[in-house]
Amino acid sequence: MNNPDPTGDDRTRIRLGGAAAWLACLASFLVLGCGPKRPDRIAVIPQTEGNMIWEAAHVGAEEAAHRYGAFIYWNAPTREDDVEAQIALVDRIVAQGYQGLVLAPDQALALMTPVRRAISRSIPTVVIGSPLAMPPGGNLFYILNDDEAGGRLAAQRVGEMLRGTGTVALLGIDPDLTGIMTRTRVFEQVLAQDYPGIRIVEKRMGSFNFPHEQQAAQDTINSHPDLDAIVALMATTVDGTLSALDSVPNGHRIGVIGFDVASPPLFDRNPGLNCIIQEDTRAMGEQAVALIVAKLGGRSVATQTKIEPRVITRENVDSPAVHHMWSQDWTLGHSPWSPIQ
Repeated sequence: MNNPDPTGDDRTRIRLGGAAAWLACLASFLVLGCGPKRPDRIAVIPQTEGNMIWEAAHVGAEEAAHRYGAFIYWNAPTREDDVEAQIALVDRIVAQGYQGLVLAPDQALALMTPVRRAISRSIPTVVIGSPLAMPPGGNLFYILNDDEAGGRLAAQRVGEMLRGTGTVALLGIDPDLTGIMTRTRVFEQVLAQDYPGIRIVEKRMGSFNFPHEQQAAQDTINSHPDLDAIVALMATTVDGTLSALDSVPNGHRIGVIGFDVASPPLFDRNPGLNCIIQEDTRAMGEQAVALIVAKLGGRSVATQTKIEPRVITRENVDSPAVHHMWSQDWTLGHSPWSPIQ
């Protein structure tokens, strides 16, 4: 029968083994933390707060975070044109040592410097929506709206609506957003190539200011009384255009192709609204968080992904697929909301 009491040598080995295990745990704690690994902290900074386009991205990011055990910090400027606030937020995230950053930039050039600071700190950074003026690679990744597809879709819808002949105005051109400039260029190219009977009679710069966009649309309508269609490239341009159309006589209907509205389109209240070409920000938020988790785990990831926008019409606006894009299901949400003071 074995002796249940350890000998002196056995007790020494047990004590030494326990001490070694304790020292290993202490070293592990100092480096990684002894016990379960802390969740990856990923900051998501959209263009603005309180906008359903970016709330959908929030839902997507939370779904991915829940799936992979990550923690999402969500914050945003109170206005799309508050570029300085967005820069300050990125710098704060970098200083606080987050493991990942998802950013929907308000401006293509101004956000380059803070993003460079983030990637220089080895923070995987995913730009969603519209790109910055810098190539992907290293710790910089893009999950973008396919604005080339958006431009083609808009040209095709205008061509079908006008049956190949008529006039169109292009409103809401914003040089600060690369994606909008891309969709503008492609729209003009496809229209000239496939629908030469349709003329662009007016082009206007856009802004995030609703009264400005309403006035620009009103001036365009007044200057071209026989105008057949308007392509509104920004959400504020869509709202301003639809408001301006209230003054158009009932006998003359101007068709509207819009982009990226902030809430589900109300076709019943806007008979001239042909469609909305909507970026899928929910998919962008979900894929961006999944990419960062994969990168942090040492897995290979694509440096750039494009997600084709969806054409929303009065026929499909109530479909499950469209509802999913706009869903505000927060059953998985656990992020703090702390808007800029």
